[in-house]
Amino acid sequence: MLIREMSETREVENLCERATKSAETRGRKFAHEKCDIRTEFQHDRDKITHCKAFRRLMHKTQVFISPEKDHYRTRLTHTLEVAQIARTAARALRLNEDLTEAIALGHDLGHTPFGHTGEDALNELIPSGFHHNEQSVRVVEMLENEGAGLNLTFEVLDGILNHRTSCKPATPEARIVQLCDKIAYMNHDVDDAIRAKILGEADLPREVTEILGHSPGKRIDRLVRNLVEHSLNNPEIGLSPEISACLKQFRTFMFEQVYANQLHAKERTKIKSMLQLMFEHYMQNPQKLPTEIQSRMTDDPAHAVADYIAGMTDRFAQKQFREIFMPAAWEA
Repeated sequence: MLIREMSETREVENLCERATKSAETRGRKFAHEKCDIRTEFQHDRDKITHCKAFRRLMHKTQVFISPEKDHYRTRLTHTLEVAQIARTAARALRLNEDLTEAIALGHDLGHTPFGHTGEDALNELIPSGFHHNEQSVRVVEMLENEGAGLNLTFEVLDGILNHRTSCKPATPEARIVQLCDKIAYMNHDVDDAIRAKILGEADLPREVTEILGHSPGKRIDRLVRNLVEHSLNNPEIGLSPEISACLKQFRTFMFEQVYANQLHAKERTKIKSMLQLMFEHYMQNPQKLPTEIQSRMTDDPAHAVADYIAGMTDRFAQKQFREIFMPAAWEA
């Protein structure tokens, strides 16, 4: 028996009934040779961690734009924190950890440079709209691997596409990632906001801290414990009504006091202007785009240009902007 088959057998024996078993995957768009060692979801996890889009997350903004200090989160550290928190919850609920991890590691691959400000800018520029969850699927289906994509399983693609609050994922593992994404970003973003002196721990709503705790670590622990305890004997994965309402209040506070903070409004305006100028430049000069991007200009020019800009890191976007619009220094 192959090692992969033994792993599949252990899943059936050890995971709970509602867990998604790798041997029962709904498959991939294109046929492929299965690995002798890894299950299908383990294979997907490895494909994601070895792709170029994953590596670029290291130099993409989470909340604070181009931070000078080393301890602020990036899109990559956010991704790793989501994966860790989600695996903890999945293990406690006897769900498929490999599927959970693959979804978590891939959920933000389509994020733009400069965080949600970049996403908002592209959303205003593209007639069909731009949403990072849809772009993440686009990355793994048609942009990575020289246009061939990663050929991921249905379950991983579904989890990546449906990790936003308004979506309804098809598996309990994807639902875990959907919740743990919020648990992670709200708590580490407030940690970074305190580090940036935008607010202090005492500024957080008292109703939130009294229920969830007075530090990011305590709040994450309280939320994960509630997620596990409430989901153990319920048909749906989720938080208790009280904790869910508390998290919603916390999220509203974060959007009002951190994500829309006026200290950064001026910088957000600069970023939107920069990306708009770059977008218009590439639309008018498609020959300046990489060859693989040029090949897609005939089908959907706006989205092809957005593919290129969305794939940029913060520093590469700044470099490209300088090269396009800033005069070069005179060299004798």
